[in-house]
Amino acid sequence: MTPVFAAAQELQGFMESRGWGFCMIGGLAVLRWGEPRLTRDVDVTVLAGFGNEDEFIQPLLERYKARLTDAGEFARRSRVLLLEATNGTPLDVALGGLAYEALAVERSSEFEFEPGCRLRTCSAEDLLVQKLFAFRVRDLADAEGVALRMRGRLDWAYVEEQLRPLAEAKDEPGIMAQLAKLRLT
Repeated sequence: MTPVFAAAQELQGFMESRGWGFCMIGGLAVLRWGEPRLTRDVDVTVLAGFGNEDEFIQPLLERYKARLTDAGEFARRSRVLLLEATNGTPLDVALGGLAYEALAVERSSEFEFEPGCRLRTCSAEDLLVQKLFAFRVRDLADAEGVALRMRGRLDWAYVEEQLRPLAEAKDEPGIMAQLAKLRLT
């Protein structure tokens, strides 16, 4: 098993043992839904809510090595806890709290990446929302890969419904223009 898959499985087991709502996002979800690419870390959203972050930060810091000396404080400010799996793989744990993030976790499902490695990832539509919202060159390329690979099987109305308020909050009109372009692929 690759180190990234092993690290993701380890983190998933930790979160499942606590009954936390979560799903893998980022590069692992791209491997499932988009064009295969190299990923060296594990990105995950855990439903921490607002005001309960320490109930998630503390157990994670007790279990995993922090990548920053002030990882807990950084996570409270940025809502991302930067950790390292026991095999050294970087873990980026997003502390989800938005209604959209709860919906993405609810819609997530397991996928067998290789024999014996089943991971819970966000849906293709939710991956598109996240990649378009991030609006970086690599993320836009990932979004295009998802749109091409999933052609004819995406719920574009759902993507637009979830993405529009996020794009408006970010005040980035290019996000919705990019969505319109992807729908034509």
